[in-house]
Amino acid sequence: MSAPLAATVRSAHMRRGMAKVQSPCIGVCKFKRPGPAGAHCIGCSMTRDQKKIGKTLKKRTAAEAFLALVIAQQERMGRYAHWRPAYLERCLRKGRHSAP
Repeated sequence: MSAPLAATVRSAHMRRGMAKVQSPCIGVCKFKRPGPAGAHCIGCSMTRDQKKIGKTLKKRTAAEAFLALVIAQQERMGRYAHWRPAYLERCLRKGRHSAP
């Protein structure tokens, strides 16, 4: 996650008084790409192990760092332009905000 993006995420949480960071998962959860990318979800880019880890994070700073990791992973892998709008929509529906 770029420094300005990380600052935006932190300030949005502090402004709104939100302790919880929305999971990077957007509810697609399909692992069907060919090759090494097949271990990554086509919706959010997380692996099954990353999804398990993401569910255990309790501290906001750890969850923000995990979100930054997933965003960096998506940028490196490519083909995840659909994620940001879907993620923002999910954050709004859940009453959480984490502006990527």
